[in-house]
Amino acid sequence: MRWCDSGSLGRAGTLLALLLPLWELGCWGLISASGGQNQAQHTTVGPWEMLRRHKRSWVWNQFFVLEEYTGEEPLYVGKLHSDVDKGDGKVKYVLSGEGSTSIFTIDENTGDIHATKRLDREEQAYYTLQAQAVDRITNIPVEPRSEFLVKVQDINDNEPKFMDGHYMAEVPEMSELGTMVVQVAATDADDPTYGNSARVVYSIISGQPYFSVEPKTGIIRTALPNMDREVKDQYVLVIQAKDMVGQMGGLSGTTSVTITLTDVNDNPPHFSRKNYQYTVLESLPVASVVARVKAVDADIGPNAEMEYRIIEDGPGLFKITTDEDTQEGVIILQKPLDFETKNSFNVRIEATNRNIEPAFVHLGSFSDTTSVKVTVKDVNESPVFSTQLSRMVISEDARVGTSIGRVSAHDPDTSNSAIRYSIDRNTDLERIFNVDALSGVISIAKPLDREVNSVHNLTILAMESQDPTKIGKGFVAITVLDINDNAPVFAIAYETLLCENAAPGQVIQTISAVDKDESPSGHLFYFALPASVVSNSNFTLRDNKDNTASIVTKRGGFRRQEQMLYRLPVLIVDNGSPALSSTNTLSVNVCDCDSDGVAQSCGAMPYTLPAGLSTGALVAILGCIITLLGATQGCVCFGDLQQNVTGRTGVVCAG
Repeated sequence: MRWCDSGSLGRAGTLLALLLPLWELGCWGLISASGGQNQAQHTTVGPWEMLRRHKRSWVWNQFFVLEEYTGEEPLYVGKLHSDVDKGDGKVKYVLSGEGSTSIFTIDENTGDIHATKRLDREEQAYYTLQAQAVDRITNIPVEPRSEFLVKVQDINDNEPKFMDGHYMAEVPEMSELGTMVVQVAATDADDPTYGNSARVVYSIISGQPYFSVEPKTGIIRTALPNMDREVKDQYVLVIQAKDMVGQMGGLSGTTSVTITLTDVNDNPPHFSRKNYQYTVLESLPVASVVARVKAVDADIGPNAEMEYRIIEDGPGLFKITTDEDTQEGVIILQKPLDFETKNSFNVRIEATNRNIEPAFVHLGSFSDTTSVKVTVKDVNESPVFSTQLSRMVISEDARVGTSIGRVSAHDPDTSNSAIRYSIDRNTDLERIFNVDALSGVISIAKPLDREVNSVHNLTILAMESQDPTKIGKGFVAITVLDINDNAPVFAIAYETLLCENAAPGQVIQTISAVDKDESPSGHLFYFALPASVVSNSNFTLRDNKDNTASIVTKRGGFRRQEQMLYRLPVLIVDNGSPALSSTNTLSVNVCDCDSDGVAQSCGAMPYTLPAGLSTGALVAILGCIITLLGATQGCVCFGDLQQNVTGRTGVVCAG
């Protein structure tokens, strides 16, 4: 038997201490108050010790009350008593504090305290109360107010609970024995400081022999090595948490734990078929899909991703890529097929895991191979030119009917049909060329002019005689070689101005020339005055030897009244073989210029007529003007003035 407390036991004239038996708790509680003048020495009574008390000094210790009491009568908690109380009913006991009116009651005559309601330690573990003895008539305290505690004594009335509910966890497949998976935790609302009511241990109810749980920590570990996801990928465990250290009579709670085995790359790929057969037309376009193959892998996700490669027969003709959605190997044509050259291919394909884990390479090779037989089916193909682009040259002076060159095409099929040739006239709108339908010889149909078109691009059509719908195309580039058939001319239309005050030896114009013909070594032009004008007294020409020439005055004193326009013929000769030449006329206008040599006015100048002309003279002048507008040359007479006028040019020449 355990003793909860002790008090003081006085002699005669002192209040006898009261022992409070709490049989439900298996302990005793003692509450006392001293009221005498002298205090007795303490003695030992039975198994407990009585403590010394001072006058009017309350000593309160804890009361204990058992939680979850279900009896029909109020539960006795303890007794209050003062040595002032002579038992004559003059002293009244008063209780205040937590629950003093709703939970705890006190017999004001005897001081007995009872609990009237069932208490739950998990809701409130302690109650703080105040005790006081007062005069029943005056309500004047006869003892000072003192405070004490009522502790609710725990019983094991709460089972462990998993607050996180259902657990989800993952662990890699093929993990070693004892690999930690997850830790579960349960809580118990009972008093952890009293007994074993809140001491929890864990155990597996369902899930063995694959997993185990540590009793004290709740850590779940693998109990078998090398668990295979491909055999079973998910396990559901039931974990129990039991208080009272798992002893009989303890309360328990459970939770479920779903453990998923995550994938590792422990399975090599393999082809479900060791041989594939596909047939394609030889006309299959380049970049088309020829075939699809697939290696399967028991793994999932990145561990099942594949890479394919061609290891035999056809790496140049075919290529293979991986379809990321289906993980298939897609064989793609890289070059045109030709049934007549080769009509069957045996392609060897290797599949390899893209992600290989070194920890599992000891399981074997993570690759596999298969064979793909590709059969090419013949189709009726269009004729094929031996040279897709033919280049030919011809001189621009070649006569009509001259042969330029020959194209050649053949039927690639085994039938070897005869070929007929023609020109796509959209490339020869002026029909300058012809092609012989049987021989493919190209000839000139019209004269050539390199200066109009130096290169002719023709499309030649080759048609099978047995199947005119099969047409092949070849291309011919005909370059026209130049001959010297164009004489040089002035580079531009020159407008030469000559000031009346020009000095002898003055350069009044620099001229150059152009030639439509080609010159492999570059054009070289020669300039001169024709023999008929070399001795003229007005101008001379100086060849600058750089494809230019200068026109130079031979004299000064030019006057517009004398002559307003001079025409100077210039001879230009090229360096072709044979050389060609032309005579070009340079017009020189006489102008009135300022002191800086800038022309102010050019052309015809006004004339002042004699005063006092008669009406007849004016009519004659008007008639002469009309005559000038229509005649090639006429004569105008003004009294003793006579001038010759060239009606076509308007040049006035001195008579």
